[in-house]
Amino acid sequence: LDEALHFHAFRFLTKPLDKQRFFRNYKDALQAYHSTIEKIAIETKEGIFTVNTSEIVMIEAKIKKIYVTTTDRTYESVQSIHFWANSLNKNSFFQTHRSFIVNMEHVDNFTHNTVSLFQGKCIAYLTVRKYSEFKKTFMMYLECMR
Repeated sequence: LDEALHFHAFRFLTKPLDKQRFFRNYKDALQAYHSTIEKIAIETKEGIFTVNTSEIVMIEAKIKKIYVTTTDRTYESVQSIHFWANSLNKNSFFQTHRSFIVNMEHVDNFTHNTVSLFQGKCIAYLTVRKYSEFKKTFMMYLECMR
């Protein structure tokens, strides 16, 4: 029990395992995980700005510059697209193209080659080879948010 609490156990399940209870607890754990507010620093030439990751709509690499679009504004980040791909939560963010990372929370809809975000205010490219993986990941994200 002490070790489990050290690792921030979400809930305990007893044997024999009840499948319905297991899945209900699993769903609750995923919701708690997705709703955790994470902050991240966006480093720019002007300074460092801290935002909640849920406010990030997308990251775009464009003409050797990285733009982080949030619900409030767009920042020109000095950090690379590789930095952002490794720093953001893989359950909430998806790299749809070598130049785009999108936040699943802000996805409105998608086609085989584009993702519409933030009530159509942002568009990201979606490569054909990543379409199936994106679709599966997005559907799983929606299921976890129910």
